[in-house]
Formats: sequence, structure tokens, C-alpha cells
Amino acid sequence: MKQLNNPILCRLFQLLLIVCCFTACKRDEYYQDGGLAQGKFGGTIVEYLSSKPKEFDTLVQIIKLAGLEPTLNNEEVTFFAPGDVNIKALIGRLDQGGVNRRLYEERRDTIKVLADVDSLIWRKYLMRYIYRGKNRLMDYPQIDINQQAIFPGQIYYSLSNEVANIGVVYNDAGGVKYMGYRQLNISYIPDISRPADNWRTVKISSSDIEPRNGVVHILQVGGNDFGFNQGEVENDILDSKR
Repeated sequence: MKQLNNPILCRLFQLLLIVCCFTACKRDEYYQDGGLAQGKFGGTIVEYLSSKPKEFDTLVQIIKLAGLEPTLNNEEVTFFAPGDVNIKALIGRLDQGGVNRRLYEERRDTIKVLADVDSLIWRKYLMRYIYRGKNRLMDYPQIDINQQAIFPGQIYYSLSNEVANIGVVYNDAGGVKYMGYRQLNISYIPDISRPADNWRTVKISSSDIEPRNGVVHILQVGGNDFGFNQGEVENDILDSKR
């Protein structure tokens, strides 16, 4: 294959690549690990989650236990949905980690059903994932961890007034910076007095799912503690049983 030695042709080729990347990003209004899928759903947020029992059966149960079903059915909100895998990891098994192992070691009753956990605990941690209004990926600013002075993301307050930085990572493509697929990140900030410290960042695997009353962004399973801090949730459960 002949090389493009003509600088004008080289420049035209680069511009064509950029246009193609931009067009692809513009077209992908619903992202699933960067891929295109159908994002509209005719029901509410809870009805959407209930339609995916393999991924969200446990999540729907704790939403109901926490008394948050009316919020996620009737209010206009954005929900960053944790998967059942992460909730089950919190509960755990005696031969593994999780709160049941700790309860067993302290000779306390283990959790056999989700209702064995105080509903206020479920409510406290679920509310970290709920934000007022409808915010799609395109509504969030860019974030670049290595260039935060330029692309810092943005601070948002959850329904319980806890704080997260939410931003979109623009990946590179074909050697062109920021022209690849976009991926939403949410970073829980434990202490707002130190807003740059101890971020607990989770990537979004599927974004811009649109039920009637809001938007759902599904959190990536790997590297994701329920409540953004499994140890904190475990400690609350143990304290409630003393």
C-alpha cells in the first residue's frame, strides 16, 4: 500500500477520521460498553428493573424494603443502578467474605432474607445512587483524571445530599485524543471537606436507558462495592444487630 506523502492528503485523511468518529459518537445515543442498543422503555424505573430479573431481582427487593418504590416510580430522577452481584457480595457466605461471615464470627444471627437487614440501612445506601432530574450521558461534563484542571467532571448531590463527581471519559481512537467512545463514571466522595481525596470510582457499563420517569445508568459489576463502600455498609449492619 502506498504511503500518503502529500501533506494535504494526509490532513484530509485525518479530518475524515475525526468526522467518522464524531458521527459514530453522535449516533450512539444509548451506550452499552460503547455499543449501540435500544434505550427507551415504556414503564417506570422500577418496572424496567423488574423486567430484568437476572440482573436486578435482588435490587428491586431492597428498593421495596427501603420504601423507595414510590420515588423510583413517580419522581423524575436519575438512578445509577447497582447489580445484584454486588448486593449478594455484601451479604456473602460463611466460607467467603461479606457481612454474614462477620456476623457468624461474632455469634450473631446471620442474614437469611433481605428483610433481616434494617430497612433504614437499605434506604441510606440506595439513596446514594439517586439524583433529581433526568440526566443522560450528554448532560454530564467531560472528565480526564490526568487533566482535571481542564476536564474536572462536576460535583452532584444525591437525593440524600451525599456527594459524587460525575463525568464522561472520552477515550482515544485511531491515535486521535478524545475521539473514541464515551463512558460515564461516577465517583463517590466520602468527605466533601476533602473533595479531591478517596474517590470511589465506578464505571457505567450501560447508560441512557430511559423509562418514563427518568434515566437509568447501570453500574459495572467489577470493582464496585454496594453503597460505594462495602465495609461501611457491613459495619452499619453489625451495629444494628448489637
